[in-house]
Amino acid sequence: MCIRERADAFKRALGLVPFEVRPALEALGEEARAAAEEVRLRVGRPPAITLPDGERTAGERPVTARDLERVFELASRASVHSVGESLRHGFVTAPGGFRVGFCGTASVSEGGMTGFRALSSAAIRIPREVKGAADAVMRALFPDFRPLSLLIVSPPGGGKTTLLRDVVRQLSDGGVRVAVADERGEIAASASGIPQMDVGARTDVLDACPRGQAVMTLLRCMAPQMIAMDEITAPEDARALMSAASCGVRLIATAHADSAEDLRARPLYRALLDAGAFDAVVYIIRNPDGGRAFRCVRREEESA
Repeated sequence: MCIRERADAFKRALGLVPFEVRPALEALGEEARAAAEEVRLRVGRPPAITLPDGERTAGERPVTARDLERVFELASRASVHSVGESLRHGFVTAPGGFRVGFCGTASVSEGGMTGFRALSSAAIRIPREVKGAADAVMRALFPDFRPLSLLIVSPPGGGKTTLLRDVVRQLSDGGVRVAVADERGEIAASASGIPQMDVGARTDVLDACPRGQAVMTLLRCMAPQMIAMDEITAPEDARALMSAASCGVRLIATAHADSAEDLRARPLYRALLDAGAFDAVVYIIRNPDGGRAFRCVRREEESA
């Protein structure tokens, strides 16, 4: 994705921002607009953008509570009912794949969050669909599109989801039937059930459902050859992945870790590796210039 394309994605994100807030953000230089990962709006403070090296404020006009209400209206297309399930998790996925997270005073019913009574901040995440991001990994691990189980590893913000999405797209378009357990809409960015990201011609997506439960549902209902999910974080996720693996389904997942040593130091990941759940691990290495490099390690090499 070139600078102009990234700047255009930022411009589309501003479609979710009230007119009164836009001028300060539009005044940012093209380089900043292209590098922006999020637009951050907090009541009583000027708007800001999240860059790889931190936040930068834009202008001096403070965001108001009404501004945030307008963001919610734009993101949900003024239909609370249509976004009710995702709002339980604190976010709305708007058309175009923009995930908008909210904070404020929550509405709670029967122990679970149902929405917000008042809003205090919003974060509009700018999706980066980078087709071709997985080319090097595909050449190294999937030269004939034959499925194998893959774990993608990096620290937060390393590009795991971007890489996973492109692996899914390329395998799916190459003939593999893939099912995606997309609890928080990170991979396919579905809006009203329709993926806003290109995840391939043979991909089925179940979003807004807990990952572990989604994996089991996809396994039973969609007969996938591969199941993909983002961020293994709970024992339930690991158990579901192992159940899928025992049925002969290949896996693609991501994990937060700084290195191979850090990965193995975490009991949840170590147990999956020791059980042979993954045939290969890809470590994403972020270069000083912001680029990415990949180290692909097959299971037999890791255990050697």
